[in-house]
Amino acid sequence: MSKSVNLKKMIMVGLAVLSLAAVALPAYAVHIPGHTAAPTVPIGGSGIDLAEIETRIRQVANFLIVMSLVIAVIFIVIGAIYWMSAMGDDTKAKKAKSMVTRAVIGAAVVLAIGVILQTVAGLVTRSFFG
Repeated sequence: MSKSVNLKKMIMVGLAVLSLAAVALPAYAVHIPGHTAAPTVPIGGSGIDLAEIETRIRQVANFLIVMSLVIAVIFIVIGAIYWMSAMGDDTKAKKAKSMVTRAVIGAAVVLAIGVILQTVAGLVTRSFFG
């Protein structure tokens, strides 16, 4: 029992550290005033059109889909490891099977949401029908 609790704690701490690292990475892109190595940005710009909005929606959707599927695969692997380490214990095997099933359902939901987001992006920009 304590090994599975320790494994769960290690997994949760690992996921928390990865999440914090992913959040902290954009901070390295901040411009430091007075620092001469930063590239100069021209003043001015142009408006945002529907094609750029579609591109941004697709980028965000693809990122979220990939990250969600990676997490689903991690949970499938963890469930499979639990299932193999159940060693004939029906309650542990049932928990592991439930974990794998839920991860597969979660992956299917994420893929369905990805299809919906891609469709909405195409409809918003009126590029869906040609």
